[in-house]
Amino acid sequence: MPQKGFVMKKQRSSFTGQIGFVLAAAGSAVGLGNIWRFPYLAAQCGGGIFLLVYIILAVTFGFALMLAEVAIGRKTRLSSIGAYGKLDRRFSPLGLVGSAVPAIIVPYYCVIGGWVTKYFFEFARGRCHEIAADADGYFDGFITASARFLDNPMPWFLIFLLLTAICVLAGVDKGIEKVSTFLMPVLVVLSIVVAFFSVTRPGALEGVKYYLLPDFSHFSAMTVLAAMGQLFYSMSIAMGIMITYGSYMKKEDDLERSIGQIELFDTAIAFLAGLMIIPAVFAFSGGDESALGKGPGLMFVTLPRVFADMELGGLIGTLFFLLVLFAALTSAISLLETVVSIVDDKAHWGRQRSTIAVTVFVFALGSLSCYGYGSGIIGAIKPFGMAFLDFFDFLSNSVIMPIVAFFTCILIGWVTGTNIVSDEVELSGPFRRKHLFELMIKWIAPICLVAVLVSSVLENLGYLRYGR
Repeated sequence: MPQKGFVMKKQRSSFTGQIGFVLAAAGSAVGLGNIWRFPYLAAQCGGGIFLLVYIILAVTFGFALMLAEVAIGRKTRLSSIGAYGKLDRRFSPLGLVGSAVPAIIVPYYCVIGGWVTKYFFEFARGRCHEIAADADGYFDGFITASARFLDNPMPWFLIFLLLTAICVLAGVDKGIEKVSTFLMPVLVVLSIVVAFFSVTRPGALEGVKYYLLPDFSHFSAMTVLAAMGQLFYSMSIAMGIMITYGSYMKKEDDLERSIGQIELFDTAIAFLAGLMIIPAVFAFSGGDESALGKGPGLMFVTLPRVFADMELGGLIGTLFFLLVLFAALTSAISLLETVVSIVDDKAHWGRQRSTIAVTVFVFALGSLSCYGYGSGIIGAIKPFGMAFLDFFDFLSNSVIMPIVAFFTCILIGWVTGTNIVSDEVELSGPFRRKHLFELMIKWIAPICLVAVLVSSVLENLGYLRYGR
């Protein structure tokens, strides 16, 4: 049996090298959480003070959790469904719970990816001002599927899903790595171009100051909790993705340095997203912070109006939605790959059959989110008073992910011991932040994760509100 297991490990797909791993993992981390959630949360929670707290947490709290997951994957050579049980059989159920996260997220994520695809298409064919003229009505008509076929979310959901499935079908080195190696540098360049254009608009300087200069009078415990919650969205923590990608990582690649590079990439894109959006909305609204609305309203309603008010706004809007499309696609690829890897590990169907089966599942579950805002039968069903997309987002991000991260800390910090990660890191070099890692995993992170879980549930149920 040990020999057979060893052969299976040797045959597992892998990235060609450290750069391929870093770009693919960064592609996973950089997504809609960076582009739209980070800016509006930063605006609600004090701008510069939120940015400062987030950066501090990213290099401590986020570093420890991401390193633990990648090390677990590289050590076990398994996806999350089997990795926890291999470290300790009592934690096998945690693998099942963790595996549910990407399976819940990827269907509704592809629906939102379809929205982005639609907006990119419309901006590319010159409809910026037409959309901005009735931004609320256009977006509501689109997501409620009350318009003609091409103004219906389903075809765009299918296009985005098929693009994602084709990349996963091509494999780790020929599909995921190559796509990420191309898209990530392009995404950085586009981010810089759009951010530069945004901060140079008349009236944007006040938005730049609000975003970059910390005002400690706005600091509170909620600032810290909001920043920690954002780390789950931004860094793909507790989704099984980093465990899966870690299982494809070569033993000789520098693990700690790779995590540092992913952190830098992810935080830089989130930072640039804030520069793209906050100053532009400030300039458009005359400094009215209430214009920085939450979630889809910011990207699909407020920003088209901002672009329409700009010189060359149609071009900048097209570039912006292309950037968001790239970010959404790389994250969707990682989510789908994680589910495919889980299915393949358990069913031994092979990549092609597993990918097809998972794509059919994503289409079926995603259809609920696709039509959940409509007036039909699906739209009439409201789990806990929420549309399906909002419910799946709440269940995965606010409940399951903090629980998985908490028990991962307990497993590494108190059951197997932190040496199981330290030894894996030291295979490829010295562990420079070893003491920080141990402090975070054993003591600070578990306490913080309980606070994040409680505050996230209360916030989503309407009993708590981030910001002032």
